[in-house]
Amino acid sequence: MNKILVIEDEPEMRRNLATILKLERYQPLTAENGRMGLQLASKERPDLILCDVMMPELDGYGVLQALRQDPALALIPFIFLTAKGEKQDLRSGMNLGADDYLTKPVAKADLLQAIAARLRRSEQQAQREFKPDFSSYRPLLKLGLTPRAAEVLLWVAQGKTNADIAVILGISESTAKKHLLEIFEKLGVETRSAATLRALEVLAVPANHAPI
Repeated sequence: MNKILVIEDEPEMRRNLATILKLERYQPLTAENGRMGLQLASKERPDLILCDVMMPELDGYGVLQALRQDPALALIPFIFLTAKGEKQDLRSGMNLGADDYLTKPVAKADLLQAIAARLRRSEQQAQREFKPDFSSYRPLLKLGLTPRAAEVLLWVAQGKTNADIAVILGISESTAKKHLLEIFEKLGVETRSAATLRALEVLAVPANHAPI
């Protein structure tokens, strides 16, 4: 039975979502704000998270950023729930690594279809046992980056700071930052975590084909 964490500050909406999930044989977990949601995610390791955007204490964007920075939670499928449908909100959520974005009120069929699709994709990725191959920056060239920018992204994807990258590549820290901004613009993202996710998608190779 898949665990679905619902992070929603509106009590009625939270109860309704939990009821729908329970009737569909999912195991719903609920949290009334972002901070409680993060604590519950860390404790329960849900299979998918449904999260409201506008919440007190910690909003949905803050929740997603924290999840994506935690290796143990970073790959959990994440779907935003919001009453706002502006394109800017959609872009911001996707840039942070959200898997889907549903506007409230959400039709039951649309909600369940989105959940099923994301769970299915997550299971397929797990079965392929992907591992990132950091041996070369060359695969990152397919993202349209220059060789030097691809080198910078390779180290960003390994958690290195601009200062670290400057030392590794023998360039100034300001030059490393310039390349990072170039990467953000080319990939259409706004954060290091979002750029890292794009890089890992390219660098991922099946475990049985990984370099020895």
